[in-house]
Amino acid sequence: MDPNTGHPRRWGILGVLVFSLLAVVLDNTILNVAMKTIADETVGLGATQSELEWAINSYTLVFAGLLFTFGVIGDRTGRKRMLFIGMLLFGLASLASAYSQDPMQLILARAAMGIGGAAIMPATLAIISNVFPPAERGKAIGVWAGGVGLAVAVGPITGGLLIEHFWWGSVFLINVPIVVISMILIAAVVPESRDPKPSKLDPVGVVLSIIGLVALVYGIIRGGEVGTVASAEVLVPTLIGVAVLGVFVWWERRIDHPVFDVRSFSNVRFSSAIGMMGIVFFAMMGGMFFLTFYLQIVLGFTPIQAGALMIPFAAAQLIFAPLSQRVNERFGAKLSATVSMIVVTLALGSYALMDQNTSIVLIEVIFFVQGAAMANIMPPATTAIMESLPREKAGVGSAMSNTVRQVSGALGVAVLGSVLSSSYRGEMEPALTALPEGVRHAAGESIMATMGVVQELGAKGQELIQPAFTAFVDGMHVTAMVSAVIGLLGIGVVALWMPGKPRFAKHAEQKEPVLTSSRG
Repeated sequence: MDPNTGHPRRWGILGVLVFSLLAVVLDNTILNVAMKTIADETVGLGATQSELEWAINSYTLVFAGLLFTFGVIGDRTGRKRMLFIGMLLFGLASLASAYSQDPMQLILARAAMGIGGAAIMPATLAIISNVFPPAERGKAIGVWAGGVGLAVAVGPITGGLLIEHFWWGSVFLINVPIVVISMILIAAVVPESRDPKPSKLDPVGVVLSIIGLVALVYGIIRGGEVGTVASAEVLVPTLIGVAVLGVFVWWERRIDHPVFDVRSFSNVRFSSAIGMMGIVFFAMMGGMFFLTFYLQIVLGFTPIQAGALMIPFAAAQLIFAPLSQRVNERFGAKLSATVSMIVVTLALGSYALMDQNTSIVLIEVIFFVQGAAMANIMPPATTAIMESLPREKAGVGSAMSNTVRQVSGALGVAVLGSVLSSSYRGEMEPALTALPEGVRHAAGESIMATMGVVQELGAKGQELIQPAFTAFVDGMHVTAMVSAVIGLLGIGVVALWMPGKPRFAKHAEQKEPVLTSSRG
């Protein structure tokens, strides 16, 4: 295959890769819609808010912890092989998730799904980088991101339909036919590729990263559960997590075959793109967590209606992601990313103005605008990351990109979920004083827990509904403002460090233009 022209069937290969990725993205968006049902003690598993967070984060932490290793293994042993194995693991773990009998089984099965997802995600981007020439790579990644947007659009509606007509486990069972079709297409269409000079594995780095991330996120979630950060059960795991991650960075700088090459951050284009991506996903995933409960509980929409309401967000990504590279080339990475980050931050801040009476039309407009802005952030950032590394290290580059995105998303759910939980608990305390002490703590943990107590108390519990709605909306306002502040940090990162629009400086002595980079 000529690296200047790419693989002759590259667009067909891209279609297979996008379809293969559908199961991974579909699963996460479907789970958001299904959370309310899984929390129900009658038709679901009776999961608490912290258990719901762990159902999300167990997948994400395993996914993030293994991405680098699987990226290196894929570059070393074959990316097609890694993709195929990942799809098989993901399908089997989806079956286990569908038939979980309690929240702990679901959390463990979701962690197993994370193993499969960690093998799938880096392989797709690595194969794209291998089969497409540099001139077409940005466009291909834009189409790949558009496919992700399509999955985001299909997920909530599919989840709503499944929840209304079947049991909650069907949201995981839907992955199985997608996995089977993907495996057939991968075997028939996708070519094998690998790094001709593979690097060694780094088991110490993998173990340190997993321990550090799990401890850090556990401490953050526990802080939301107990309502304070001053407790030893919050501080100890958090500090252990920070310390272990510090050792991880020291170790990665010391060895010559790091799983996460921290020296890559000396490249301004790489580090600013990574920073922007992490900040966006931190704010977005935390925001999506509270929006699920806002739409279904406070505004009273059914799961399928709540899923349909997310269409504008996903449709905007589907429309604008394939065009993002053209916008990036026209206006430059710095200007387009800065404007997009400003729009995302304003959208996140706007949730602090929503209440029980907010017009659904206004909510839909905000979803669309936020989706369009994010579509002009993610593909150029991904392209910048992939092009900052040698082509043969595509799996490692993809793993870096996806790890930062997933870890940031996990921390977003943990941190912003804890902010929401702490605010809600504090505001609900006066309204729960009449309840028995044992019930009072559980009822104040989340709005789902309060609604469960309301159902048990019958007519006597009706007086708790309005205080619960008010406390949740107030907590959502606080959480939205925190996410907007995080967005402001993203604007600063992009405005200060993202390289500007390339410009061609023509020299009289040279026949060909010399490419330089503007910092302004």
